[in-house]
Amino acid sequence: MRMTVADVMTEKVVAVSADTPFKEVAETLIQAGVSAVPVVGDDRRVLGMVSEADLLRKEEFREQFYREGYRPPLRARLRHHKGRRKAEGDTAAELMTSPAVTITPASTTVEAARLMDERDVKRLAVVDYDGRLAGIVSRRDLVKVFLRPDEDIAREIRDEVLDKTLWVNTDGVRVEVERGVVTLSGRMERRTEAAIAARMAARVNGVVDVVDKLSWRQDDAAWVGR
Repeated sequence: MRMTVADVMTEKVVAVSADTPFKEVAETLIQAGVSAVPVVGDDRRVLGMVSEADLLRKEEFREQFYREGYRPPLRARLRHHKGRRKAEGDTAAELMTSPAVTITPASTTVEAARLMDERDVKRLAVVDYDGRLAGIVSRRDLVKVFLRPDEDIAREIRDEVLDKTLWVNTDGVRVEVERGVVTLSGRMERRTEAAIAARMAARVNGVVDVVDKLSWRQDDAAWVGR
């Protein structure tokens, strides 16, 4: 079974409103021990996200660092313009990044990791189907997946993958797990079935890698799809 965002997210989330003053946002981050907080409306719908980096813009732009006559590249100028706008902000609404990057509790942890990578963010606001705040999922939360005990991983591969999903005889397959690395050994009837078993084992939550030592009685790979 694929682990979902609901399995790893933080449900008790500290949030601020759009009109929360700069200093209060800073105090909230420090007191809660977090690096960012969602900004929500009266209906708990997520409006954006404000982070430590957003607050530090004010300090960054206290002085102009460019030498007289120096013109930075376009990308740097665009980033500079956006940063200066945030540096002038006094409320969460003026400081936040909007719209926030969000995900639903039913999404898989794999989907969450891919979204974080695609959008280059460290955390996602978790929202229900009405857009209301349900939690926060961070990179650290996703890493927790790999702390799953070896015994649990081995049990799921045997019970869910080999016995229930493949629909073939897997009595000759042995499963060993050490520090998240799965070793499959033994014999199956067909080469394609052995390959499927290895691929599905790799998809189990907490698996770091799969060492495929399976052998087979019939090499059907050459004529599959003909």
